[in-house]
Amino acid sequence: MALDATDRDILCAALADPASAWNLGAFGAAAEFRRRPDEPFRILGEGRIGLRTATGGIALTLTDAVRPIAYEMPVGDGWSHAVALCLPAADFGAVACSRFTELGPDREALDPARRAAVSFDLGLGSAQVSVRVRTDRPGPLARLRAHLGAAPPDFDGAIRPEALGGEADLVVVGPLGRIEVSSGAGDPFGPRAYVVPKILRRRRTHVATAPIPAGLVPVAHLYPPHPCRDSALRPIPFERARHDAFQVLLARWGDRDGLTLKAAVAAGASSPVRPASRWTRAVERVARAQAVHLAGWP
Repeated sequence: MALDATDRDILCAALADPASAWNLGAFGAAAEFRRRPDEPFRILGEGRIGLRTATGGIALTLTDAVRPIAYEMPVGDGWSHAVALCLPAADFGAVACSRFTELGPDREALDPARRAAVSFDLGLGSAQVSVRVRTDRPGPLARLRAHLGAAPPDFDGAIRPEALGGEADLVVVGPLGRIEVSSGAGDPFGPRAYVVPKILRRRRTHVATAPIPAGLVPVAHLYPPHPCRDSALRPIPFERARHDAFQVLLARWGDRDGLTLKAAVAAGASSPVRPASRWTRAVERVARAQAVHLAGWP
């Protein structure tokens, strides 16, 4: 089913919400974007959907082929939730770059002032994502060019541009857009990029427990406000409005069988609705965790 106008409106509203976070990339190499509620920002122009701040930015291209998949997963005694933005697996071709490569000026930079800066692909060999560094400073440029043709650097965690020769912007580009992390952005709450080679080498498209339908590949994720955690993932008193807001997304973009099973568990079904599996057990755990917080609410 093609992305419709309501879907687009929901996603655009989430982009404008500082309580929401975003992830773009592949399993093992990605960037995250979030901002503080009081952080100044600029809406992107030129027909692009997104925004930028002093610490980075995000731009999305919401094509008709995008399929949102909303889901919840058990985590300890609680749960997490997300919306995966997926594309058909058939849309992915050959790996674009497997060596450290100079790409030239970044004409798609979110800040027009950065479009003359030179971009380099780390060469991670992923069809889902291109992780890049970008600079216009002579010293770092010369040091980055010394790596041309080399195998991808082994960061094994947060990407450190200084390991490649100096300060540089980090740019993660995928089929649906990009997330940028500005040079010198040191806010631990702000945008960040990371690479975990041992995960990336497995060539999995997503974590095995995420209920992504066969034939789809997640290339970005939206993390709406959680009812039990703030934006810094600290525990907060249960917020019913946040819970209800995600249930609307789950009803729109979630698995129908999962919704039926969850409703049955919440209603106190005494016998299994479906044969037990990892998936049914996950749904049941989420339903029971939420029931603890919903007890006493009308």
